[in-house]
Amino acid sequence: MDYDNIYGAKILDLALEVEDHLIITDLHLGYEEALNYQGIMIPKFQYSKIIKRMGDIHSRSDCSNIIINGDLKHEFGKINRQEWRETIQFIDYLKGNFEKIILIKGNHDPLTPIIAKKTGLDVYPSYSIDNFLVMHGDKIPSDWDKIQEETLIIGHEHPSVGIRSGERIEKIKCFLAGEFRSKNIIVMPSFNFITEGSDVLNEKSLSPFLNKTNWHDMEIYGVENFEIFYFGKISHLLKVQKESYPYDSHFIDF
Repeated sequence: MDYDNIYGAKILDLALEVEDHLIITDLHLGYEEALNYQGIMIPKFQYSKIIKRMGDIHSRSDCSNIIINGDLKHEFGKINRQEWRETIQFIDYLKGNFEKIILIKGNHDPLTPIIAKKTGLDVYPSYSIDNFLVMHGDKIPSDWDKIQEETLIIGHEHPSVGIRSGERIEKIKCFLAGEFRSKNIIVMPSFNFITEGSDVLNEKSLSPFLNKTNWHDMEIYGVENFEIFYFGKISHLLKVQKESYPYDSHFIDF
């Protein structure tokens, strides 16, 4: 079975290929400085990892266009120094490697239009590619009944799956695939390297799309360094977890 293809979209590490478009989501540039302001002192390492991973992905893809599906930056109500520097540098990097850059507004992006204007880009609420509709996923559109595309692609959730090995839990980022109101839905992992994301087996979902779908029927595609691991449905892993560790109420995130 071809596990790198979901409803016609190709998994390429943390990105998706749809037609001539490469899609990534939830970079949260500037996250380290935001944490530093909170007294959590971590080095500013994420930007270099993002650039390296983008280079690795781009070398395996011939897509001419790129979509950033929301949350390019982290802070809600301001643009910190790290965000200014890294978002401008990142967009310049993308301009040197892609013909078109599409920015989609996420819930962390009230000020991203300022960055977009400075770099000559536009910010969209969603973006259509044939039968795919790309949107961040933090809210269900009020004009839902007018959507014609068959497959939704969202971010926002930052899904990961916790895999237990002895006493240790390892989280790996993952894609989710399922149905929402008679349409297909793909949930993408974050392109963020500070955290792995929310464990789909043990943490509540964030996106209203996932709160209104059959969560247990969602299929899990783990990704790690360009390898894809198909885990089946969430219900299957929850059953395995319960049978293997019947006295654990939840996994502990080390």
